[in-house]
Amino acid sequence: MQWPVSRDVYRDKWFLRDVQDTIARIANAIAEFEPVVMLAAQEYHSDIRKTLSSNVSLWDIPTDDLWCRDSGPIFATNGRKLQVNHIQFNGWGNRQPHRNDAKIAERVAARLGVAMSNSGLKGEAGGVEQDGFGTLIAHESSWVHPNRNPGKSRQQIEEALLAAYGADRMIWSKGVRDLDITDYHIDSLVRFTGRNTGLINLPDDPDVQDPFHAAAYDTYDALLRAGLSVDVISEPNQRRIQDEDFLASYANFYVCNGAVISAQFGDRDTDMQARRALQRHFPDREVIALNVDALGELGGGIHCATHEMPRA
Repeated sequence: MQWPVSRDVYRDKWFLRDVQDTIARIANAIAEFEPVVMLAAQEYHSDIRKTLSSNVSLWDIPTDDLWCRDSGPIFATNGRKLQVNHIQFNGWGNRQPHRNDAKIAERVAARLGVAMSNSGLKGEAGGVEQDGFGTLIAHESSWVHPNRNPGKSRQQIEEALLAAYGADRMIWSKGVRDLDITDYHIDSLVRFTGRNTGLINLPDDPDVQDPFHAAAYDTYDALLRAGLSVDVISEPNQRRIQDEDFLASYANFYVCNGAVISAQFGDRDTDMQARRALQRHFPDREVIALNVDALGELGGGIHCATHEMPRA
């Protein structure tokens, strides 16, 4: 995980404090089940330490913002050796300052003493979802974009993504370009829960004029055509924050050793529906639901703020 500090990003210091408190609560919840590493410049460690569980380690790696899913390293194995397969983070197409976050992956690789293999791509891991059995899902809008991969065709990007993730099958959907900072990351909509199975977050009453609603159902149809079994979770209707730009995604959960860390938004019915769905898909794990509204206001969630790292 990454500790957010940039005042170029967070002009309101009180909101920054709220975001930091949320990151600490997520880290501490995960730390009940597995070790957590928090990345932050050394100068912040003494203050951060007061808010974190003893099972959270602090590494002296400077950060700008919290989105470790996007700027963090993608781990892979080469034979029996661990390595980092690197997709270069560029602030979602240079939309946000990323002086330190652009270097997160290489600095983590150096800290661990593992090799780094360059994928040749610019982008974010939140823009592609994997099932661990060779299949990837992505929105074209997050990858086939001149602000990330100018001059590259979808086929070239697909081949590079498959190589980076050790996968052999790609499912594309169009997505939505230039209406949010991520160009509609797939992990805000749908997630795999196993081989050819997943969960998708859809509105009960879609607005045909809303490009995100149209794209979401287009993605759902693409997954069904590809033979996937996809459970639908309704988007919350009576959430605590009603801003139209707020990301209320139950799909943006993090799976750790023994638990699923997920969001709840204050809608009793859909919060319970999401909990039950996650419990069905992960019967051997405890479902922990947190209020992470501060991240939703930024357009992200728990999965966006985390990046898994193997023990080896």
